[in-house]
Amino acid sequence: MALVVQKYGGSSIGSPERIRRVAERVVATRAAGHDVVVVASAMGDTTDELLDMANRVSRGPGPARELDMLLTSGERISNALLAIALTDLGHPACSLSGPQAGVFTTPEHGHARIVDVLPTRVRQELDRGQVVLVAGFQGLCKDTDDVTTLGRGGSDTTAVALAGALHADVCEIYTDVDGVCTADPRVVPTARLLDRVSYAQMLELAAHGAKVLMPRSVEYARRQDVTIHVRSSFTDRPGTLVTTQEPEMEKPAVTAIAHDRSVALVSVTGVPDEDPARSARVFRVLADAGVEVDMPVHKSSRGRVDLSFAVARGAASTAVGALHAAAEEIGFAAVTSDHHVGTVSVVGAGLCADVTATVCETFAALPARIRLLTTSELRISVLCGEGELDRAVRALHEVFELSAGRVGEVATVYAGTGRGW
Repeated sequence: MALVVQKYGGSSIGSPERIRRVAERVVATRAAGHDVVVVASAMGDTTDELLDMANRVSRGPGPARELDMLLTSGERISNALLAIALTDLGHPACSLSGPQAGVFTTPEHGHARIVDVLPTRVRQELDRGQVVLVAGFQGLCKDTDDVTTLGRGGSDTTAVALAGALHADVCEIYTDVDGVCTADPRVVPTARLLDRVSYAQMLELAAHGAKVLMPRSVEYARRQDVTIHVRSSFTDRPGTLVTTQEPEMEKPAVTAIAHDRSVALVSVTGVPDEDPARSARVFRVLADAGVEVDMPVHKSSRGRVDLSFAVARGAASTAVGALHAAAEEIGFAAVTSDHHVGTVSVVGAGLCADVTATVCETFAALPARIRLLTTSELRISVLCGEGELDRAVRALHEVFELSAGRVGEVATVYAGTGRGW
């Protein structure tokens, strides 16, 4: 008998019919002799609908604490409905909120982090022979005694954290695609389903546009040595294992192409070059404002420094505002932001100069302008115009021969409204 943690995304439980189908899948896992803990997201677009209602009753965004109380109701609803469906199928089930399941967090509303998981109640219910359903995306801060939410992808993190605390055999993440693919199947119809991918490569893919898993959940899995099995809730295809994976040989190997449309390019020009502390201050100001920076480029000419970097598009205005507030002490000439950009990332193992050259040659042949470029052994990322993203993804996928060789290898998107690959 194994202990299996299963997580179902919003598209997998977006209707009563889909909830019933998920319940039948859980029953099949129980029939195979396994204990099951289920973490379910809110149904479909419930979270967006709750936010819309909050906006209708308030002139502002609303108190962060109350927003968390509001938003956590979506996951509790879906888990309770799934428990009702399981009971109707003859399998006793118990739904728990995140706090009831022993998920404890930092105090930040809207983007708390898990600090501990004490699944005593979960274990008790399992010992009673029940299927346990835990509302994802939420926990309790012991210091404030308030319910908190974990931010985007929080249900993935909840599932992985529970799997680690329970010493589960596997954490199955069910979504609306077959697994982790060599590219987004919506952009590359011939994208191939990967059998296995390492934590390190999955972290790079997740951090640079592959939405099938959230970066925080992958990092948590790597630290806790939790095997993740990414599967579709719409088929019985084998999916993708995310686990420790040693390279078979020492040669460059491109695994997949990721892309991200949700970035912006911020440029700070004319920083005085005679004092290196001024350039450093740019990044300290951004860090203090909570803005994550990627792909930084430093260019010095005629006593002045120009800095360019990518940030999340939603954080661009915060970045520009924070820099303008510090303009006098930094002494730059101008700050600009461009929202019409995106990134394309080649992810693999042992990537070298030859792979970088091939990436650059591919962009030149399109032709498409490279705005920023960064390299490492695991990832080569290019920032380019947003309108050039799809062409670049398809071209790189073809150049590195990542397409499926047989019809059965082609990845499929099923629900159409979920977060997809």
